[in-house]
Amino acid sequence: GDDGVTQFPRVGALARGYDVEQVDEFFVRARVAYESSDSAASAGQNSGEAAANPAPVAAEGAALVSQDVREVAFDLVRHGYSPTAVDAALDRLEAAFVAAARADFIAENGQSAWMETVVKRATTLYERLTRPEGERFAPPVRGRGYDAAQVDALLGRVVDYFDDGKALRAAEIRTTSFATAPRSHAYAEGAVDAYLDRVVDVLLAVE
Repeated sequence: GDDGVTQFPRVGALARGYDVEQVDEFFVRARVAYESSDSAASAGQNSGEAAANPAPVAAEGAALVSQDVREVAFDLVRHGYSPTAVDAALDRLEAAFVAAARADFIAENGQSAWMETVVKRATTLYERLTRPEGERFAPPVRGRGYDAAQVDALLGRVVDYFDDGKALRAAEIRTTSFATAPRSHAYAEGAVDAYLDRVVDVLLAVE
């Protein structure tokens, strides 16, 4: 029966996957948080107390858990859950929390207010996109970093999305990996990761 725990396929007995107990515990907590935020919004609407402002509380909770979903890390152990399967589920879970936050915000403030917040977030991204290729991020302090040409190619797709409306999904950003390159042809990984997280935020907000 359904015991509330999400089951994922496991890797082979000698391979390493995500710690089963850690993954199960996280998804149980996430489910409770999601249902709690959904119940909070519904309770206010059903009792005629929408003016008491339950939606922003639910939206805030959803946003917090959405960040938790993105940042969670699990230990690698033998015969654990398949990282590919768990990561895909985490992506879907984050999208669900973002969608819940969006619905709550729109119910309280309207569609135009939501789009205004999205435009503001997108605007903060654009300045970096106007920089010349090869100069969009600082190089790593030492050693190797992400191949700058590959990062720039992905950012070119972001430019096309903003300027021409060409298709781009958050999942495509998430699943992109970059080769490493020596410092003279590389970007610092942390800065790129942080920027792409912000791009994902904007894409999820409108998907």
